[in-house]
Amino acid sequence: MTALASIPFPLQTILLLVGSNLFMTMAWYGHLKNLATAPWYAAALISWGIALAEYLLQVPANRIGFQQAGFSVGQLKIMQEVITLAVFVPFAVFYLDEPLKLDYLWAALCMVGAAYFIFRNG
Repeated sequence: MTALASIPFPLQTILLLVGSNLFMTMAWYGHLKNLATAPWYAAALISWGIALAEYLLQVPANRIGFQQAGFSVGQLKIMQEVITLAVFVPFAVFYLDEPLKLDYLWAALCMVGAAYFIFRNG
């Protein structure tokens, strides 16, 4: 029995989606810092390799979320977007040295509204 098996299915889904987002954010934006002088195709190939790790977490997350946790596809998508913003903002601020803007708060509030509407009926 794996450690993941003892965790409730909704939490498994969330944890796997957070992990997948960490990889995807690095794949999409990490090259802007790490490979700034490399040709775009080299950055694309390296990012593609990182994205593979993202898919190895994202696919089981969505399967567990849909099949075992009972989330709808819409709920999984909005959950993914909320997690994406929660992962992206610290990454942009701390890793890419982007300024922390109030716009992130407004975007987060919009995501709270989206989550409310997609989850309000179960």
